[in-house]
Amino acid sequence: MRVALVNPPWSYDGSIYFGCRAPHLPLELGYAKAQLERASHEVFLEDGHLLGLTTAQTADSVAAFGPDITVVTTAPTYLFWRCAPPELRVPAEFLASLDGRGGKTVAVGPHGSATPGATLQKLGVDYVIRGECEEVVVELASGRSPESIPALSYFESGLRSFGPAHASPFVSHPPLRWPDEWIARHRHHHHRFDSEPDGPGAEVEASRGCPYDCSFCAKIDFRDKYRRRDLNLLLDEIDGLIRQGVTYLYFVDEIFLPQKALLEALVDRPVVFGVQTRIDLWKPDLIELLGEAGCVSIEAGIESLTVEGREALAKRCRLETEDLAALLIKARQHVPFVQANLIGMAQDDPALVDHWRDRLQKSGVWANEPVPLYPYPSSPSYRALWGDPDDRAWERAHEHYLAAFREFSDIQEERPLPLPVLEDACCSLR
Repeated sequence: MRVALVNPPWSYDGSIYFGCRAPHLPLELGYAKAQLERASHEVFLEDGHLLGLTTAQTADSVAAFGPDITVVTTAPTYLFWRCAPPELRVPAEFLASLDGRGGKTVAVGPHGSATPGATLQKLGVDYVIRGECEEVVVELASGRSPESIPALSYFESGLRSFGPAHASPFVSHPPLRWPDEWIARHRHHHHRFDSEPDGPGAEVEASRGCPYDCSFCAKIDFRDKYRRRDLNLLLDEIDGLIRQGVTYLYFVDEIFLPQKALLEALVDRPVVFGVQTRIDLWKPDLIELLGEAGCVSIEAGIESLTVEGREALAKRCRLETEDLAALLIKARQHVPFVQANLIGMAQDDPALVDHWRDRLQKSGVWANEPVPLYPYPSSPSYRALWGDPDDRAWERAHEHYLAAFREFSDIQEERPLPLPVLEDACCSLR
């Protein structure tokens, strides 16, 4: 079977998208490619975003391959499945440009995982994979009948879905290898602010899922159960990236938990890295080891400065706010850039927030202005408001967000457009 795996050229005009807009390695497609090739399928992996292609160029290159199956992602890589653009404009435009030249079409990502019916209708694809896609793509390429493949959704006399969303074993995922051209083009160092890039960057994944169930986190339908990758396989991948000239890694893990063996292995490797984590899970000695291992960027989820606010978010944080501040300041003594993320919570007095931010920033820790909470359909906050997501879940969340807030964040300068406006020219569901 000939299978095309596609990361389309992303654009974000008018979007509420909170993530980074630079290209990143499409890890989910890389894993799928490795497993497809292991099963003797012929695979073409195209990244229109990283390679700077237009939508038409991306579609033409896929069509030239002559695939039996074309898989397109609805979010710009695994790193941003948790905060994907709500609109499906970009994958829809790619599929329209492909215009039937890609064989059976498959959508993977957070949209189909939470709302398979709406995603099928909007994109007009043959199948949607719910949850993590790697093994399911291989099953589909094997020629098995769709009704025998768990986590697959499609229309046949109505919406058909079998089994829960897929969770990959992940532990034994093979080391990913990327073309030298891709690595050379990947000059972006995600969430790094201590210096300008001195070589290519890359994204890697040491663990997947999160053992916590914070109300704001979009992960219920994908990447939920916590799993840690085999260390030898991970280090093999990292060493391969270093040989290609990579000088900075970003761990896309939902939560980078302390892993002493990994940190000790990184100490002598000529590469630095960034992580996203919870600072309350780190002891001072492991923070020191984190810095010694080469960490230059920490994005730490604090979210609220009051016990009541953290309880409302189901953070399960056992530390007081003063203890959190002390750990952040400790981290800044060993890591060049430390960020404390805050969410706009009614329980947090604005004067308290301003005072805390000023205090942290005087100690070298960047604390962002509180960001409004977007109730993604895969988050507990959405389900607390409206129950299980239906075909209007993304529209409902978007309307609520735009109506609730006049200002959004210090990285969102333009007012986002309504979802029907963003999707009007490309998606078939109205």
